[in-house]
Amino acid sequence: MPKKEEINIMEKLVSLAKRRGFIFPSSEIYGGLASSYDYGPLGIELKNNVKKIWWRDMVQQRKDVFGLDAAILMHPKTWEASGHLKSFSDPLVDCRKCKKRFRADHILHVQGIKPDLGTMHEKPEALKVCPECGGELTKIRDFNLMFKTFLGPVEDSASIAYLRPETAQGIFVNYKNVKDSMRAKLPFGIAQIGKSFRNEITPGNFIFRTREFEQMELEYFVNPKEANKQYKYWLEQRFNWYIESLGIEKSNLRLRPHEKDELAHYATACSDIEYKFPFTDWDELEGISNRQDYDLKQHSTVSGEELNYRDEDGKVFIPYVIEPSAGVDRTVLTILVDAYSEISGGRTETTKSTKDLEVVMKFHKDVAPIKIAILPLVKKEKLQKVAAELHQSLKQNWTTMYDETASVGRRYRRQDEIGTPYCVTIDFETIEKDNSVTVRDRDTMMQERVKIEELVEYFGEKL
Repeated sequence: MPKKEEINIMEKLVSLAKRRGFIFPSSEIYGGLASSYDYGPLGIELKNNVKKIWWRDMVQQRKDVFGLDAAILMHPKTWEASGHLKSFSDPLVDCRKCKKRFRADHILHVQGIKPDLGTMHEKPEALKVCPECGGELTKIRDFNLMFKTFLGPVEDSASIAYLRPETAQGIFVNYKNVKDSMRAKLPFGIAQIGKSFRNEITPGNFIFRTREFEQMELEYFVNPKEANKQYKYWLEQRFNWYIESLGIEKSNLRLRPHEKDELAHYATACSDIEYKFPFTDWDELEGISNRQDYDLKQHSTVSGEELNYRDEDGKVFIPYVIEPSAGVDRTVLTILVDAYSEISGGRTETTKSTKDLEVVMKFHKDVAPIKIAILPLVKKEKLQKVAAELHQSLKQNWTTMYDETASVGRRYRRQDEIGTPYCVTIDFETIEKDNSVTVRDRDTMMQERVKIEELVEYFGEKL
Protein backbone atom coordinates (compact mmCIF):
# COMPACT_ATOMS: atom_id res chain seq x y z
CA MET A 1 0.00 0.00 0.00
CA PRO A 2 1.25 3.53 -0.74
CA LYS A 3 2.54 5.57 2.18
CA LYS A 4 0.79 8.70 3.40
CA GLU A 5 3.63 10.96 2.24
CA GLU A 6 3.43 9.41 -1.24
CA ILE A 7 -0.29 10.20 -1.47
CA ASN A 8 0.55 13.73 -0.30
CA ILE A 9 2.96 14.05 -3.23
CA MET A 10 0.04 13.31 -5.56
CA GLU A 11 -2.03 16.05 -3.90
CA LYS A 12 0.84 18.50 -4.43
CA LEU A 13 1.25 17.38 -8.03
CA VAL A 14 -2.45 17.80 -8.83
CA SER A 15 -2.33 21.28 -7.30
CA LEU A 16 0.80 22.18 -9.28
CA ALA A 17 -0.77 20.86 -12.49
CA LYS A 18 -3.70 23.25 -12.14
CA ARG A 19 -1.76 26.25 -10.80
CA ARG A 20 0.90 26.12 -13.53
CA GLY A 21 -1.37 25.33 -16.47
CA PHE A 22 -0.73 21.64 -17.06
CA ILE A 23 -4.11 20.03 -16.35
CA PHE A 24 -7.45 21.53 -15.26
CA PRO A 25 -10.63 19.83 -14.00
CA SER A 26 -13.05 19.74 -16.93
CA SER A 27 -16.06 22.09 -16.87
CA GLU A 28 -14.87 23.45 -13.54
CA ILE A 29 -17.08 26.56 -13.61
CA TYR A 30 -20.08 24.20 -13.52
CA GLY A 31 -18.71 22.13 -10.66
CA GLY A 32 -16.65 19.83 -12.85
CA LEU A 33 -17.34 16.42 -14.38
CA ALA A 34 -16.02 13.39 -12.53
CA SER A 35 -12.71 12.07 -13.86
CA SER A 36 -12.68 14.43 -16.85
CA TYR A 37 -9.73 16.76 -17.38
CA ASP A 38 -8.62 19.46 -19.79
CA TYR A 39 -4.99 19.91 -20.80
CA GLY A 40 -3.83 23.49 -20.29
CA PRO A 41 -1.18 25.43 -22.24
CA LEU A 42 1.77 23.56 -20.70
CA GLY A 43 -0.06 20.24 -20.46
CA ILE A 44 -0.87 20.09 -24.15
CA GLU A 45 2.76 20.85 -25.02
CA LEU A 46 3.85 17.98 -22.76
CA LYS A 47 1.21 15.65 -24.18
CA ASN A 48 2.03 16.55 -27.78
CA ASN A 49 5.72 15.97 -27.10
CA VAL A 50 4.94 12.45 -25.84
CA LYS A 51 2.94 11.68 -28.98
CA LYS A 52 5.59 13.19 -31.28
CA ILE A 53 8.33 11.11 -29.68
CA TRP A 54 6.25 7.91 -29.89
CA TRP A 55 5.39 8.61 -33.55
CA ARG A 56 9.03 9.42 -34.33
CA ASP A 57 10.33 6.22 -32.78
CA MET A 58 7.51 3.88 -33.83
CA VAL A 59 6.73 5.16 -37.33
CA GLN A 60 9.06 7.78 -38.80
CA GLN A 61 12.34 6.06 -37.94
CA ARG A 62 11.18 2.60 -39.04
CA LYS A 63 10.74 1.20 -42.55
CA ASP A 64 8.27 -1.49 -41.49
CA VAL A 65 5.54 0.55 -39.74
CA PHE A 66 2.79 2.64 -41.37
CA GLY A 67 0.58 5.25 -39.75
CA LEU A 68 -3.22 5.34 -39.58
CA ASP A 69 -5.97 7.54 -38.20
CA ALA A 70 -9.18 5.48 -38.15
CA ALA A 71 -12.63 6.87 -37.38
CA ILE A 72 -13.94 6.80 -33.80
CA LEU A 73 -17.40 5.66 -34.98
CA MET A 74 -17.26 2.26 -36.67
CA HIS A 75 -19.78 -0.22 -38.07
CA PRO A 76 -21.51 -2.00 -35.13
CA LYS A 77 -20.50 -5.39 -36.53
CA THR A 78 -16.89 -4.43 -35.73
CA TRP A 79 -17.67 -4.86 -32.05
CA GLU A 80 -19.58 -8.07 -32.64
CA ALA A 81 -16.52 -9.53 -34.38
CA SER A 82 -14.07 -8.27 -31.75
CA GLY A 83 -16.14 -9.69 -28.89
CA HIS A 84 -16.72 -6.32 -27.21
CA LEU A 85 -20.52 -6.51 -27.47
CA LYS A 86 -20.58 -9.84 -25.69
CA SER A 87 -17.78 -9.75 -23.17
CA PHE A 88 -16.31 -6.24 -22.72
CA SER A 89 -17.56 -5.82 -19.17
CA ASP A 90 -16.45 -5.33 -15.57
CA PRO A 91 -17.94 -7.03 -12.48
CA LEU A 92 -20.11 -4.41 -10.74
CA VAL A 93 -21.50 -4.39 -7.20
CA ASP A 94 -23.74 -1.76 -5.55
CA CYS A 95 -24.06 -0.88 -1.88
CA ARG A 96 -27.70 -1.06 -0.77
CA LYS A 97 -27.02 1.50 1.97
CA CYS A 98 -24.80 4.29 0.55
CA LYS A 99 -25.66 3.52 -3.11
CA LYS A 100 -22.01 3.66 -4.22
CA ARG A 101 -20.80 1.39 -6.98
CA PHE A 102 -17.59 -0.61 -7.02
CA ARG A 103 -15.68 -2.98 -9.25
CA ALA A 104 -15.74 -6.32 -7.46
CA ASP A 105 -12.16 -7.17 -8.49
CA HIS A 106 -10.92 -3.84 -7.08
CA ILE A 107 -12.50 -4.59 -3.68
CA LEU A 108 -10.72 -7.95 -3.60
CA HIS A 109 -7.43 -6.41 -4.73
CA VAL A 110 -7.47 -3.82 -1.91
CA GLN A 111 -7.98 -6.66 0.61
CA GLY A 112 -5.00 -8.53 -0.79
CA ILE A 113 -7.15 -11.18 -2.46
CA LYS A 114 -6.32 -12.16 -6.01
CA PRO A 115 -9.52 -11.86 -8.10
CA ASP A 116 -10.66 -15.12 -9.69
CA LEU A 117 -12.94 -14.21 -12.58
CA GLY A 118 -14.21 -17.77 -12.74
CA THR A 119 -15.50 -17.93 -9.15
CA MET A 120 -16.04 -14.25 -8.33
CA HIS A 121 -19.74 -14.40 -9.16
CA GLU A 122 -20.23 -16.91 -6.36
CA LYS A 123 -19.81 -13.85 -4.10
CA PRO A 124 -17.05 -14.68 -1.61
CA GLU A 125 -17.17 -13.28 1.93
CA ALA A 126 -14.99 -10.29 0.94
CA LEU A 127 -17.70 -9.08 -1.46
CA LYS A 128 -20.58 -8.97 1.02
CA VAL A 129 -19.76 -5.77 2.92
CA CYS A 130 -19.34 -2.26 1.47
CA PRO A 131 -15.75 -1.00 1.97
CA GLU A 132 -17.06 2.55 2.50
CA CYS A 133 -20.02 2.28 4.92
CA GLY A 134 -20.27 -1.38 5.89
CA GLY A 135 -23.62 -1.82 4.14
CA GLU A 136 -24.68 -4.90 2.24
CA LEU A 137 -23.39 -5.31 -1.32
CA THR A 138 -25.58 -6.58 -4.15
CA LYS A 139 -24.82 -9.58 -6.30
CA ILE A 140 -22.24 -9.08 -9.02
CA ARG A 141 -23.56 -8.10 -12.42
CA ASP A 142 -21.55 -7.60 -15.58
CA PHE A 143 -21.47 -4.00 -16.77
CA ASN A 144 -20.57 -3.37 -20.41
CA LEU A 145 -18.07 -0.53 -20.67
CA MET A 146 -18.91 0.71 -24.16
CA PHE A 147 -20.61 4.07 -24.66
CA LYS A 148 -23.71 3.67 -26.83
CA THR A 149 -24.91 6.37 -29.21
CA PHE A 150 -27.17 6.67 -32.27
CA LEU A 151 -26.43 7.61 -35.87
CA GLY A 152 -28.90 9.97 -37.49
CA PRO A 153 -32.09 11.55 -36.13
CA VAL A 154 -33.94 8.37 -35.10
CA GLU A 155 -32.95 6.59 -31.90
CA ASP A 156 -33.83 2.97 -32.63
CA SER A 157 -32.07 -0.39 -32.79
CA ALA A 158 -31.15 0.15 -36.44
CA SER A 159 -29.17 3.30 -35.69
CA ILE A 160 -27.14 2.10 -32.68
CA ALA A 161 -23.42 2.82 -32.77
CA TYR A 162 -20.65 2.84 -30.18
CA LEU A 163 -17.76 5.09 -29.27
CA ARG A 164 -14.74 2.88 -29.75
CA PRO A 165 -13.32 1.40 -26.53
CA GLU A 166 -9.90 0.89 -28.15
CA THR A 167 -8.05 2.01 -31.27
CA ALA A 168 -6.87 -1.49 -32.20
CA GLN A 169 -10.00 -2.53 -34.13
CA GLY A 170 -9.63 0.42 -36.51
CA ILE A 171 -6.22 -1.03 -37.40
CA PHE A 172 -7.49 -4.58 -37.90
CA VAL A 173 -10.31 -3.60 -40.24
CA ASN A 174 -7.78 -1.59 -42.30
CA TYR A 175 -5.17 -4.36 -42.40
CA LYS A 176 -5.92 -5.27 -46.02
CA ASN A 177 -6.13 -1.63 -47.15
CA VAL A 178 -2.71 -0.81 -45.73
CA LYS A 179 -1.12 -4.07 -46.91
CA ASP A 180 -2.32 -3.56 -50.48
CA SER A 181 -1.82 0.20 -50.80
CA MET A 182 1.67 0.19 -49.26
CA ARG A 183 2.70 -3.18 -50.78
CA ALA A 184 3.70 -4.23 -47.28
CA LYS A 185 5.60 -7.44 -46.62
CA LEU A 186 5.66 -9.33 -43.33
CA PRO A 187 6.66 -8.41 -40.76
CA PHE A 188 5.04 -4.96 -40.80
CA GLY A 189 3.10 -2.81 -38.41
CA ILE A 190 0.26 -0.30 -38.40
CA ALA A 191 0.42 2.42 -35.74
CA GLN A 192 -2.25 4.79 -34.50
CA ILE A 193 -2.72 7.46 -31.86
CA GLY A 194 -6.32 8.28 -31.01
CA LYS A 195 -9.13 8.74 -28.53
CA SER A 196 -10.95 5.83 -26.90
CA PHE A 197 -13.90 5.75 -24.53
CA ARG A 198 -14.79 3.38 -21.70
CA ASN A 199 -17.64 3.86 -19.26
CA GLU A 200 -15.47 2.94 -16.28
CA ILE A 201 -17.28 2.03 -13.06
CA THR A 202 -14.59 3.51 -10.81
CA PRO A 203 -12.40 5.99 -12.65
CA GLY A 204 -9.93 7.96 -10.57
CA ASN A 205 -6.37 8.71 -9.48
CA PHE A 206 -6.21 11.92 -11.50
CA ILE A 207 -5.62 11.11 -15.20
CA PHE A 208 -4.63 7.49 -14.53
CA ARG A 209 -8.11 6.09 -15.24
CA THR A 210 -10.66 8.24 -17.07
CA ARG A 211 -13.64 7.53 -19.31
CA GLU A 212 -12.15 9.46 -22.22
CA PHE A 213 -8.50 8.77 -22.93
CA GLU A 214 -5.93 8.58 -25.70
CA GLN A 215 -4.00 5.52 -26.82
CA MET A 216 -0.79 4.89 -28.73
CA GLU A 217 -1.10 1.44 -30.28
CA LEU A 218 0.92 -0.65 -32.70
CA GLU A 219 -0.35 -3.84 -34.31
CA TYR A 220 2.68 -5.66 -35.68
CA PHE A 221 1.76 -8.42 -38.14
CA VAL A 222 4.13 -11.38 -38.27
CA ASN A 223 4.48 -14.90 -39.59
CA PRO A 224 3.17 -17.25 -36.86
CA LYS A 225 6.59 -18.92 -36.79
CA GLU A 226 8.19 -15.59 -35.81
CA ALA A 227 5.63 -14.57 -33.18
CA ASN A 228 7.58 -15.55 -30.06
CA LYS A 229 10.76 -13.92 -31.33
CA GLN A 230 8.91 -10.70 -32.22
CA TYR A 231 7.10 -10.68 -28.89
CA LYS A 232 10.41 -10.73 -27.00
CA TYR A 233 11.82 -8.06 -29.33
CA TRP A 234 8.94 -5.66 -28.62
CA LEU A 235 9.13 -6.27 -24.87
CA GLU A 236 12.71 -5.02 -24.88
CA GLN A 237 12.03 -2.15 -27.29
CA ARG A 238 9.09 -0.76 -25.39
CA PHE A 239 10.63 -1.08 -21.92
CA ASN A 240 13.77 0.76 -23.02
CA TRP A 241 11.73 3.46 -24.76
CA TYR A 242 10.47 4.89 -21.48
CA ILE A 243 14.01 5.13 -20.15
CA GLU A 244 15.88 6.31 -23.24
CA SER A 245 13.30 8.50 -24.99
CA LEU A 246 11.30 9.87 -22.05
CA GLY A 247 13.93 9.85 -19.29
CA ILE A 248 11.89 7.77 -16.83
CA GLU A 249 13.92 6.46 -13.89
CA LYS A 250 14.62 2.78 -14.56
CA SER A 251 14.18 1.77 -10.90
CA ASN A 252 10.55 2.97 -11.09
CA LEU A 253 9.76 0.60 -13.98
CA ARG A 254 9.33 -3.13 -14.15
CA LEU A 255 8.18 -5.72 -16.68
CA ARG A 256 5.56 -8.11 -15.30
CA PRO A 257 4.52 -11.18 -17.33
CA HIS A 258 0.87 -12.15 -16.97
CA GLU A 259 0.08 -15.44 -15.33
CA LYS A 260 -2.02 -17.93 -17.26
CA ASP A 261 -5.24 -17.08 -15.44
CA GLU A 262 -4.76 -13.37 -16.31
CA LEU A 263 -4.44 -13.85 -20.05
CA ALA A 264 -7.22 -12.81 -22.40
CA HIS A 265 -8.71 -15.76 -24.25
CA TYR A 266 -7.05 -14.67 -27.51
CA ALA A 267 -3.53 -14.16 -26.11
CA THR A 268 -0.75 -16.70 -25.72
CA ALA A 269 1.45 -14.23 -23.86
CA CYS A 270 1.14 -10.76 -22.36
CA SER A 271 3.36 -8.57 -20.20
CA ASP A 272 2.75 -5.20 -18.59
CA ILE A 273 5.28 -2.44 -18.28
CA GLU A 274 4.45 -1.15 -14.82
CA TYR A 275 5.37 2.05 -13.02
CA LYS A 276 5.63 2.56 -9.28
CA PHE A 277 2.84 5.13 -8.85
CA PRO A 278 2.40 6.89 -5.48
CA PHE A 279 -1.29 5.96 -5.22
CA THR A 280 -1.35 2.27 -6.19
CA ASP A 281 2.24 1.10 -5.91
CA TRP A 282 2.91 -0.83 -9.16
CA ASP A 283 0.33 -0.46 -11.93
CA GLU A 284 0.08 -0.83 -15.70
CA LEU A 285 1.65 1.73 -17.99
CA GLU A 286 1.68 -0.31 -21.19
CA GLY A 287 0.72 -3.82 -22.25
CA ILE A 288 2.48 -5.94 -24.86
CA SER A 289 0.65 -9.05 -26.01
CA ASN A 290 0.72 -11.82 -28.59
CA ARG A 291 -2.86 -11.75 -29.86
CA GLN A 292 -2.26 -14.61 -32.33
CA ASP A 293 -4.56 -14.48 -35.38
CA TYR A 294 -7.74 -13.96 -33.34
CA ASP A 295 -8.70 -10.48 -34.55
CA LEU A 296 -8.08 -10.92 -38.27
CA LYS A 297 -9.78 -14.32 -38.21
CA GLN A 298 -12.84 -12.88 -36.43
CA HIS A 299 -13.19 -9.95 -38.82
CA SER A 300 -12.71 -12.25 -41.79
CA THR A 301 -15.49 -14.54 -40.55
CA VAL A 302 -18.01 -11.80 -39.72
CA SER A 303 -17.32 -9.58 -42.76
CA GLY A 304 -16.74 -12.34 -45.32
CA GLU A 305 -13.57 -10.52 -46.47
CA GLU A 306 -10.39 -12.53 -47.08
CA LEU A 307 -7.74 -11.24 -44.66
CA ASN A 308 -5.05 -13.75 -45.53
CA TYR A 309 -1.41 -13.20 -46.40
CA ARG A 310 0.42 -14.99 -49.22
CA ASP A 311 4.17 -15.30 -48.70
CA GLU A 312 6.86 -15.53 -51.37
CA ASP A 313 6.56 -19.33 -51.42
CA GLY A 314 2.84 -19.11 -52.15
CA LYS A 315 1.82 -20.25 -48.69
CA VAL A 316 -1.42 -18.63 -47.47
CA PHE A 317 -2.05 -17.95 -43.78
CA ILE A 318 -3.52 -15.37 -41.40
CA PRO A 319 -0.73 -13.40 -39.67
CA TYR A 320 -0.25 -13.30 -35.92
CA VAL A 321 -0.22 -9.93 -34.20
CA ILE A 322 2.09 -8.51 -31.54
CA GLU A 323 0.45 -5.52 -29.86
CA PRO A 324 2.26 -2.88 -27.77
CA SER A 325 -0.55 -0.69 -26.39
CA ALA A 326 0.23 2.43 -24.34
CA GLY A 327 -1.91 5.17 -22.83
CA VAL A 328 -0.99 8.76 -23.63
CA ASP A 329 -2.57 10.12 -20.45
CA ARG A 330 -0.93 7.49 -18.24
CA THR A 331 2.40 8.26 -19.86
CA VAL A 332 1.92 11.98 -19.16
CA LEU A 333 1.07 11.17 -15.53
CA THR A 334 4.15 8.96 -15.28
CA ILE A 335 6.35 11.77 -16.59
CA LEU A 336 4.85 14.25 -14.12
CA VAL A 337 5.30 11.91 -11.16
CA ASP A 338 8.81 10.90 -12.18
CA ALA A 339 9.95 14.49 -12.78
CA TYR A 340 8.53 15.91 -9.54
CA SER A 341 11.23 16.74 -7.00
CA GLU A 342 11.43 18.90 -3.90
CA ILE A 343 14.68 20.60 -2.91
CA SER A 344 15.71 22.89 -0.08
CA GLY A 345 14.99 26.56 -0.75
CA GLY A 346 17.60 29.13 -1.71
CA ARG A 347 19.91 26.88 -3.71
CA THR A 348 22.23 29.75 -4.67
CA GLU A 349 22.52 33.46 -4.00
CA THR A 350 20.96 34.10 -7.40
CA THR A 351 17.84 32.10 -6.53
CA LYS A 352 17.64 33.05 -2.87
CA SER A 353 14.32 32.07 -1.33
CA THR A 354 12.67 32.05 2.07
CA LYS A 355 10.81 28.82 1.22
CA ASP A 356 11.87 25.62 3.00
CA LEU A 357 11.15 23.57 -0.11
CA GLU A 358 11.04 24.38 -3.79
CA VAL A 359 9.66 22.25 -6.57
CA VAL A 360 11.71 21.38 -9.65
CA MET A 361 10.12 19.39 -12.47
CA LYS A 362 13.11 17.53 -13.89
CA PHE A 363 11.64 16.73 -17.30
CA HIS A 364 13.72 15.05 -19.96
CA LYS A 365 14.63 17.80 -22.42
CA ASP A 366 12.64 16.19 -25.24
CA VAL A 367 9.37 16.19 -23.29
CA ALA A 368 9.75 19.51 -21.43
CA PRO A 369 6.84 21.80 -22.45
CA ILE A 370 9.06 24.90 -22.59
CA LYS A 371 12.66 24.43 -23.71
CA ILE A 372 14.01 27.96 -23.18
CA ALA A 373 12.84 30.94 -21.12
CA ILE A 374 13.91 34.46 -22.17
CA LEU A 375 14.32 36.82 -19.21
CA PRO A 376 15.36 40.48 -19.35
CA LEU A 377 17.13 41.19 -16.05
CA VAL A 378 14.87 44.17 -15.28
CA LYS A 379 12.05 46.05 -17.01
CA LYS A 380 14.18 48.46 -18.99
CA GLU A 381 13.37 49.26 -22.60
CA LYS A 382 16.87 48.52 -23.86
CA LEU A 383 16.87 45.07 -22.28
CA GLN A 384 13.29 44.34 -23.29
CA LYS A 385 14.03 45.16 -26.93
CA VAL A 386 16.97 42.74 -27.12
CA ALA A 387 15.04 40.08 -25.20
CA ALA A 388 12.03 40.36 -27.50
CA GLU A 389 14.23 40.02 -30.60
CA LEU A 390 16.01 37.03 -29.09
CA HIS A 391 12.69 35.43 -28.17
CA GLN A 392 11.46 35.88 -31.74
CA SER A 393 14.65 34.27 -33.07
CA LEU A 394 14.76 31.24 -30.75
CA LYS A 395 11.07 30.35 -31.00
CA GLN A 396 11.57 29.52 -34.67
CA ASN A 397 13.29 26.33 -33.50
CA TRP A 398 12.08 25.66 -29.95
CA THR A 399 9.09 26.21 -27.69
CA THR A 400 10.04 29.28 -25.68
CA MET A 401 8.56 31.58 -23.04
CA TYR A 402 9.15 35.30 -22.44
CA ASP A 403 8.91 36.43 -18.81
CA GLU A 404 9.71 39.86 -17.39
CA THR A 405 7.52 39.91 -14.26
CA ALA A 406 9.08 39.85 -10.74
CA SER A 407 12.72 39.47 -9.76
CA VAL A 408 14.95 37.27 -11.88
CA GLY A 409 15.33 34.87 -8.95
CA ARG A 410 11.59 34.37 -8.73
CA ARG A 411 11.41 33.87 -12.49
CA TYR A 412 14.12 31.23 -12.29
CA ARG A 413 12.13 29.36 -9.65
CA ARG A 414 8.96 29.71 -11.74
CA GLN A 415 10.72 28.09 -14.69
CA ASP A 416 12.10 25.34 -12.42
CA GLU A 417 8.54 24.59 -11.34
CA ILE A 418 7.38 24.06 -14.93
CA GLY A 419 10.52 22.13 -15.87
CA THR A 420 12.19 24.52 -18.33
CA PRO A 421 15.72 23.19 -18.99
CA TYR A 422 17.36 26.55 -19.84
CA CYS A 423 16.88 30.21 -18.94
CA VAL A 424 18.50 33.01 -20.94
CA THR A 425 19.01 36.31 -19.09
CA ILE A 426 19.70 39.57 -20.91
CA ASP A 427 21.52 42.09 -18.70
CA PHE A 428 23.27 45.46 -19.13
CA GLU A 429 26.58 43.78 -20.05
CA THR A 430 24.74 42.25 -23.01
CA ILE A 431 24.14 45.73 -24.45
CA GLU A 432 27.10 47.69 -23.19
CA LYS A 433 29.93 45.20 -23.25
CA ASP A 434 30.00 41.75 -24.84
CA ASN A 435 26.74 41.02 -26.74
CA SER A 436 26.51 37.86 -24.61
CA VAL A 437 23.74 36.48 -22.41
CA THR A 438 23.69 34.30 -19.30
CA VAL A 439 22.41 30.77 -19.87
CA ARG A 440 21.31 28.94 -16.72
CA ASP A 441 20.95 25.15 -16.56
CA ARG A 442 17.92 23.93 -14.56
CA ASP A 443 19.55 20.81 -13.12
CA THR A 444 23.15 21.84 -12.48
CA MET A 445 22.39 25.52 -11.65
CA MET A 446 25.52 26.37 -13.63
CA GLN A 447 25.56 29.65 -15.56
CA GLU A 448 27.66 30.55 -18.56
CA ARG A 449 28.00 33.46 -20.92
CA VAL A 450 27.18 32.76 -24.56
CA LYS A 451 27.35 35.12 -27.54
CA ILE A 452 23.91 35.92 -28.95
CA GLU A 453 25.00 34.95 -32.46
CA GLU A 454 26.08 31.52 -31.14
CA LEU A 455 22.86 30.69 -29.25
CA VAL A 456 21.12 28.76 -32.03
CA GLU A 457 24.13 26.48 -32.44
CA TYR A 458 24.54 26.24 -28.65
CA PHE A 459 20.96 25.11 -28.06
CA GLY A 460 21.08 22.92 -31.14
CA GLU A 461 23.71 20.85 -29.32
CA LYS A 462 22.04 21.03 -25.91
CA LEU A 463 18.53 20.20 -27.10
